[in-house]
Amino acid sequence: MAASGNLGSFRLPPLPTIRELIKLFRLQAAKQLSQNFLLDLRLTDKIVRKAGNLTNAYVYEVGPGPGGITRSILNANVADLLVVEKDTRFIPGLQMLSDAAPGKLRIVHGDVLTFKIEKAFPESLKRHWEDDPPNIHIIGNLPFSVSTPLIIKWLENVSCRDGPFTYGRTQMTLTFQKEVAERLTATKGSKQRSRLSIMAQYLCSVEHIFTIPGQAFVPKPEVDVGVVHFTPLIRPKIEQPFKLVEKVVQSAFQFRRKYCHHGLGMLFPAAQRLESTGRLLQLADVDPTLRPTQLSVLHFKNLCDIYRKMCDKDPQLFAYNFREELKQSRSKNQTKDSDKESCGL
Repeated sequence: MAASGNLGSFRLPPLPTIRELIKLFRLQAAKQLSQNFLLDLRLTDKIVRKAGNLTNAYVYEVGPGPGGITRSILNANVADLLVVEKDTRFIPGLQMLSDAAPGKLRIVHGDVLTFKIEKAFPESLKRHWEDDPPNIHIIGNLPFSVSTPLIIKWLENVSCRDGPFTYGRTQMTLTFQKEVAERLTATKGSKQRSRLSIMAQYLCSVEHIFTIPGQAFVPKPEVDVGVVHFTPLIRPKIEQPFKLVEKVVQSAFQFRRKYCHHGLGMLFPAAQRLESTGRLLQLADVDPTLRPTQLSVLHFKNLCDIYRKMCDKDPQLFAYNFREELKQSRSKNQTKDSDKESCGL
């Protein structure tokens, strides 16, 4: 069922179905690229409806593939649709859509991970961060291999208010493996609570809006797919640089089944680990025997604020990486062992 009420001005003419296009252009989902096509236009219409009212909106679609969601976006009466597709096999089918919707669809052959969107839309669309979101939407059914690195990149853009967020609090409606969708929206104490939960929720209002069964895709993935909607918050729940928040959160979830003090200890060099971890937890008012999944965003705010003060006092601290320390100590041990062998010990 297509979206109602905003279809009066434009409707795509009759076109080959997505299934017919796949046959026509001999398209096959590339397993190594984790591609899965969504052929049911009722579902693509539903994704687009859930993105909000797109009448006269400017839309950036990532990973359009054979163009199922692209059709639903065009039928929602948008002003302008920009699609970025890395796989050249899909360009002819998208060009057919562009010809059917003159002046509505712009196709870029490129990689969403590196594409610069900052100048893609008119300056007049920009809104102050405190205002309502701009009339720009990001929509995409991405390959699973790209979706997590891309959302982390975009969350950093939200934090810095650059990339797609130079226009203001641009909204995103994206597909993920159901498990990833559940992590993005997981609440405190949930089994799915993870680094991704905190990174998304401290910057955005995040909603898992519906789940698409795997059998709706071709080829059928082994998992169901979650559709997630993001609206950047006017004020982030943690007001520290993204990289600092990411480091604290990653450390906390380093040992997700252990008490949180184990992971947070990795923020500090071995020589000062015990003392500094104790001080961090005490000043942040965090119980060291909580598991990482039991920590709220407020807990992480306090941890990040205190860690920032500790880094300001000791400028070397932020650069410390426990993995590097581990590598160095292993290589020292290996050198010692080989020295012993050469001495016949």
